[in-house]
Amino acid sequence: MRVLLIAGGWSAEREVSLNGANFIQKALEELGYEVIFFDLAKDLEKLPKMAKEVDFAFINLHGSPGEDGLVQAMLERFGCPYQGSGPGPSMIALNKVCSKIIFEENEINTPKWEFVPIMPGNDWTPKLDFPLVVKPNTGGSSVDIEMVEDMDSLNKAMKRILDQREGVLIEERIDGMEITCGVLGDSPLPPILIEPGSKSDFFDYYSKYTKGAAKEICPAPISEDLTKRIMELAFKCHNILGLSGYSRTDFIVRGDEIYALEVNTLPGMTETSLLPQEAAAVGIDFKSLIKRLIELGLT
Repeated sequence: MRVLLIAGGWSAEREVSLNGANFIQKALEELGYEVIFFDLAKDLEKLPKMAKEVDFAFINLHGSPGEDGLVQAMLERFGCPYQGSGPGPSMIALNKVCSKIIFEENEINTPKWEFVPIMPGNDWTPKLDFPLVVKPNTGGSSVDIEMVEDMDSLNKAMKRILDQREGVLIEERIDGMEITCGVLGDSPLPPILIEPGSKSDFFDYYSKYTKGAAKEICPAPISEDLTKRIMELAFKCHNILGLSGYSRTDFIVRGDEIYALEVNTLPGMTETSLLPQEAAAVGIDFKSLIKRLIELGLT
């Protein structure tokens, strides 16, 4: 089977994508697939031709394009199967505000929020009380997320994001356990407890991609009841967004309350990334995970 490995792109997460692609390519080759590496940022115009010449596309893109459904829509146009979710569900999941609207419509707890699509006037104040979390409405890897304590820092954070992205999501800050939980096929995976390092207030870009900067404990050392509730919620988030193949939902847990933050439709895919760790906890090694994602994409 010929597999087109699509990576790179032009989002702020380009390097994360390329790094993960190295691990995926090695696994694909060890599984016996013929791999054609394709950097979307360099050869976008060649995608139709390449898609028609392969049997399957493995997408390892983060942010836009990739998680926004654009590449999936183009692959479908050219008759090339791929792993993961389709264009519409991908677009909704990447848009944090739209995801939160759907969460609330389905009675899934999520932090209180406010959407700011354009820079407000000088007399504007947020509906929520400080401290607040400010983040781009689209994107991932915790890029440009900031904790703010006052109006001056809030305005600066919003301006920085709005100068380069579309829309700001403001959330109430909830201090609690950071837990993430994946779904593979029709089953949730064991959740992971994330403990950011001493240099980070939360699981930020530094904690995610600096070796030893954070602890990732899988399965999460939490009660059986809480584990079950989180797994059920991850599966519910996956289904109500219409996702396919796999996903990973991030949560904050405070006391008995579980808050859904966002859902990742193309989770990180190095051998030590979060979803592969969860798969390993149920006996699915990295190569088997890659093979399973291809099988799901072909069904």
